[in-house]
Amino acid sequence: MVEPRLDDERLGRAEALLQEAVYRSRASQAAEGLFAKGADEPGGCGLGARAAVVLDLSDEGRELFDALFAELDDERRLEEMRAVLADWVRRQDALDRKRNHFLKDFRRTHGFDRAEYSPEVATEYRAGLDRVNAEVDAARREAAERLLRAATSVG
Repeated sequence: MVEPRLDDERLGRAEALLQEAVYRSRASQAAEGLFAKGADEPGGCGLGARAAVVLDLSDEGRELFDALFAELDDERRLEEMRAVLADWVRRQDALDRKRNHFLKDFRRTHGFDRAEYSPEVATEYRAGLDRVNAEVDAARREAAERLLRAATSVG
């Protein structure tokens, strides 16, 4: 098998596939959270106790997978790819928790109404979110690269 290029289009599709895995897992996580003991207790960040990892992809996720890996039939590689997807779901969950905790702490200090923030506080708010979002973007790109490499690994 010829190793596919890690061009922007393939990376973009791989990132979209990673996000589909997160969306599918998050739906399961939300359903679990509705019925979990202590789900309404204060102090959490709204994501439940831990990440749910569901790799049964949505129709859109399957379409992305097929577009990227239509020829792939190596079970070992598929397992490696499933591991990358599962790792990403857990990593995205941790990054979402980081963002939620930042927001919670910031709002506790400065209030919920952003219209009332001074220009300095508004700048601090935006910078904090931008830092977390940049970390998410970089981590998703790295996971997409890992996913594409897992599909072409040899050994």
